[in-house]
Parts: sequence; C-alpha cells; structure tokens
Amino acid sequence: MARKSKQRVDELRGLSDQDLAKELEETYRQIFTARLQLSTRQLANTSLARQTRRQLARIKTIQRERELAALHQAAAGDES
Repeated sequence: MARKSKQRVDELRGLSDQDLAKELEETYRQIFTARLQLSTRQLANTSLARQTRRQLARIKTIQRERELAALHQAAAGDES
C-alpha cells in the first residue's frame, strides 16, 4: 500500500503549480461530498473521507515545499 501512495506523491510532484491548485480545489470538493454522504449515511466506503483528507494534506505539503524552496532560492540570490 505504501508503494501506491508513493506513486501518487510522485505524480503530484510532477504537476505544475496551476495543476496542483486545481487538484487541491477538486480534493476540497471531494471532502465536502464525502462528509455530506457520511452524515446522511449514503457513503458505503467510510474510509473515503479519511483518504481524501490525507490526499489534501499531501497536496498542501507539496505546495509548502515549493513555497519554501522559492523563498530559499530568493534568499540565496540576495546573498550573492
């Protein structure tokens, strides 16, 4: 199972910033839908909400890594 999530993270890292933002927006929609279905007892796969939250965390982590890398490069550029 760890291998499957590793592949997914590699796929996310390969996306552009705009595509990653679209993926983030879609994940928020999936979370909303899963929560709604869970509360109305329509969701058969109860682990879906948890999986979607983890996907959201992966996307936000990658965005933060890119943000920090950009800040680090800007700081390194200022020093030289």
